[in-house]
Amino acid sequence: MRRLNDAAVETAEEAKEPAEADINELCRDMFSKMATYLTGELTATSEDYKLLENMNKLTSLKYLEMKDIAINISRNLKDLNQKYAGLQPYLDQINVIEEQVAALEQAAYKLDAYSKKLEAKYKKLEKR
Repeated sequence: MRRLNDAAVETAEEAKEPAEADINELCRDMFSKMATYLTGELTATSEDYKLLENMNKLTSLKYLEMKDIAINISRNLKDLNQKYAGLQPYLDQINVIEEQVAALEQAAYKLDAYSKKLEAKYKKLEKR
């Protein structure tokens, strides 16, 4: 049993250093792969920034459109307020006429009630 464990353990004499050419090739391969990785990372970051730039431009355009809409709304509101101010004297006249009509209607009801009383008195006197 001791022999199997000894065979599996490598001794210092058995371990060999890779050849100088192999080390250089491995280093070149590592640097090449690292460069590819870093290029990919930088490209992805660059694309992210381009996307953000495009989003910012679109957002800026949208805000400009909204600003124009708000200016138009403000202008239209001012126009409507001026038109309303121009109509205000007529609206006041309408209110006065409405109050006068209501008063006239009340007077007509009172007159009607009075005329009915008079008619009733007249018929009562006529029967006598």
